[in-house]
Amino acid sequence: MELLQADDAILIKRYRGGDERALEVLINRYNQRISSFIYSKVFDKEITEDIFQDTFMKVIRTLKLGKYNEEGKFLPWVIRIAHNLVIDHYRKSNRMPRYETSEEYNIFAIMQDGSLNAEHQLIKDQIESDLEGLIAQLPEDQQKVIQMRMYREMSFKEIAESTGVSINTALGRMRYALINLRKLIEENSIVLTN
Repeated sequence: MELLQADDAILIKRYRGGDERALEVLINRYNQRISSFIYSKVFDKEITEDIFQDTFMKVIRTLKLGKYNEEGKFLPWVIRIAHNLVIDHYRKSNRMPRYETSEEYNIFAIMQDGSLNAEHQLIKDQIESDLEGLIAQLPEDQQKVIQMRMYREMSFKEIAESTGVSINTALGRMRYALINLRKLIEENSIVLTN
């Protein structure tokens, strides 16, 4: 019970001191958030599990080598590791996702920039997380069209065929999704710039 109440820094210290249960508590604490983050990038449960395991292998190695120095920022650090492993996955499979660059879609163009320092990367990760939370509040048909268009790079013709609707309906769903997203962004006072 004491371990479950401990903050991240104490758990890391305990793990470094040889208490394996401390790492288990950390993994359980953030399992859902990290898995959801990875899944939102790869849309495949098996790949998500593989990247999740690779992420924690890297976390364990770093902690055991005593190279962890992100005091108080465990989750953003782990998310950064997972994000880099997702990028590695796409590089290996030669299918790096591309994001729309037109003005209308630029809120989705949130990918790692090597020139960013850790604080800016944390802000970008938070924005992406907030945006994914808002997308999850949209009606299911609007969620699908956003995921297919923004994250899977499908054309509206492909979306229409995949969902069994006309191209105009697919376009309409995207339009309403973006309108609703803008409303949610305003209602939740989310700032999409840094």
